Amino acid sequence: MPSADHDLGPQHLGEPAKIVTREPRDRSPEHSEPSRFIPHVQGLRAIAVLCVVLYHFWPGRITGGYIGVDVFFVISGFLITAHLMRELTATGTVRLGQFWARRARRLLPASLLVLLFCALVVMSPYLMPTSALPNEVREILASTFYVENWYLALNSADYLNHAGEPATVQHYWSLSLEEQFYVMWPLIMLLAAWIGVKWFRGARRRAVLIALGVVTVASFVFCVVFTITNPAPAYFVTFGRMWQFGVGAMIALVPMLRVRNAIASFVVGWAGILLLVYVTFTFDGQTPFPGYMAALPTLGAAAVIAASNTDRWWYPTRILAIRPAQFVGDISYSLYLWHWPLIVIAPSVPFWGLTIYHRVALLVLCFVLAWLTKRFVEDPARGWRVLTTRPPRVTLWSSLAAMLVVAVVASTAWFVNAPAYAAGTRAIQELQANPPDCFGAASVLDPSCVDTDFGDTVLPAPGFAGVDRPSDEQCFVQLTDARPVSCTFGSQDPDAPRVALIGDSHAYQLLSTFQRMADENGWQLVTWFKGACPWNTTPLSTPGAFGDACTQWRGGVQSALADADLDAVFTAAIATTPYSSTGFGSSYDAAVAGYRDAWSEVTDRGIPVITVVDNPVWETDPNKCLRTRDIAECGAPRSDVLVADDPLREAASGLESVTLLDFTDVFCTAETCEPVVGGANVYRDQDHLTVTFADTLAPWYSEAISARLTPRGE
Repeated sequence: MPSADHDLGPQHLGEPAKIVTREPRDRSPEHSEPSRFIPHVQGLRAIAVLCVVLYHFWPGRITGGYIGVDVFFVISGFLITAHLMRELTATGTVRLGQFWARRARRLLPASLLVLLFCALVVMSPYLMPTSALPNEVREILASTFYVENWYLALNSADYLNHAGEPATVQHYWSLSLEEQFYVMWPLIMLLAAWIGVKWFRGARRRAVLIALGVVTVASFVFCVVFTITNPAPAYFVTFGRMWQFGVGAMIALVPMLRVRNAIASFVVGWAGILLLVYVTFTFDGQTPFPGYMAALPTLGAAAVIAASNTDRWWYPTRILAIRPAQFVGDISYSLYLWHWPLIVIAPSVPFWGLTIYHRVALLVLCFVLAWLTKRFVEDPARGWRVLTTRPPRVTLWSSLAAMLVVAVVASTAWFVNAPAYAAGTRAIQELQANPPDCFGAASVLDPSCVDTDFGDTVLPAPGFAGVDRPSDEQCFVQLTDARPVSCTFGSQDPDAPRVALIGDSHAYQLLSTFQRMADENGWQLVTWFKGACPWNTTPLSTPGAFGDACTQWRGGVQSALADADLDAVFTAAIATTPYSSTGFGSSYDAAVAGYRDAWSEVTDRGIPVITVVDNPVWETDPNKCLRTRDIAECGAPRSDVLVADDPLREAASGLESVTLLDFTDVFCTAETCEPVVGGANVYRDQDHLTVTFADTLAPWYSEAISARLTPRGE
């Protein structure tokens, strides 16, 4: 997060440093020292924010751009530690109230402005799906009070592999973490300084250095271990990131780490920049992060900061000090704040599209808004005399009042739309209980329905498709949870046919439909689901704890299946799962072999397997288009959203014990795939079916399973 710590010194390279001999009452003692503005650090801030912004605009090209946040953490650790240490050395203490008040005046006005904008946006059903409203409001509240990182950690959000649509304020997790750093870091330094004075003969600086060194090492160890054991929350947890601030702090506190030799500074500085470029384009969502891999961008940023020689124009310190880099560094905080909400909202704007031209125009708009915010919000707020001429508590209480205003507006967004939210969810329930004739898949598969025209009907409404999902979340394990959790539904008759439903989230999306089928057909349904982990024996190419958990879950499921009395198994899986190709010619061959091997565990016992070719996977939720455009404008080219070679199709080919269902012609015509079929809204996000649409496929699922079931006793 591009915290605005460059206010520690003058904003322009030519502005002279001033030594203040008499300290004004409204200013803390460290400002009586010469200002220390470091141009190349400001240029590094530009690199960091561009990495993050371009990653969010083009995640398929700038695959590791998320490391920009790690660079910001190092910069903040360096600048804030130097700032606090100067005051601590000069006065023997840190005026916490003054320090926190300055942080509040610097950071909160722009931050709360963007949060207020997001709160107003979520009130509009045209710009935000009503189904997303509860989570949007919760995250805005969490961001307002700077606990968004903990909200995401406790809800097991996966920042690098997020399914569905993240909230407009998800990027506030790093702001929240930095604010927590601003609270804890001066307290740690004060405590260490007090111990140094009381027990170590006044060795204040040494005590601070040791304390921060211990925190840094402990945090790094915690980060590595926690990323291995639980990577999703590890991305957000505060203590798992403190070591990155600590690395910056070490450069501030240890003079020998600041490289002044001309040749060494040249080598170290450019090595740091090249390392940042390397990880930006080679890291991706499968990189085990943060963990030990985060050491690369952290050390790269540290190297750039440490290179302090400015003798020649080709040194990185001089290149990063050129005016364009300084401009981007100046607006980096506001640019970070604005870019993500606009990316989330833009596809829902009626006249907007998703072409390269629209993305570039949106990027330009982000820069314009960032500059305007810097010019008319950030800079003026920092010098508001109504706050700077009064005690720090006035700033802090004013900040709390402003935060409460944003919270009230966000809560109002919920109360205004709550009736519509309740009505929408009721409408979905009624639709599923009593669907129209020839609805959904029947309009394609039922010969008597081929001439049915639903016109512009879209059910469930695009604003509510997101909540049309299975409700039994306790049956679905995610991330590093390796427990083979099983659920049982339907008939309790010991003679009832027993059907298993196994797989990843594309199997779980069928759960509600299969529950109804079990009730209607007198089956007993038993399930095993794990997110992003198909029923397959080939390991995922995903390294670390996530891939290991998938392997362990599969082993647990295989053991459970060995003891299970089943009559049929149904399985489904997303076609884009990354499999390890080790031992095979390709990951596709590995996936095919893994499916066949997994299925053989039951087919060798005479238990049939029924599987289905995967549905299309869209780049973005088609409901964004459906909320503002005609259905005819929201289709996608078949080649863009449909995996041509689903390994499930090849795995089932030629196996008598396996039945393959292929509904591709339901989802797609010869040229395009459609988000609405027979009046039914097909998707609840970019790749998961609504329960409503899955229900329309139930007759064909039931027919395929029933054809394979052998009456018990025969």
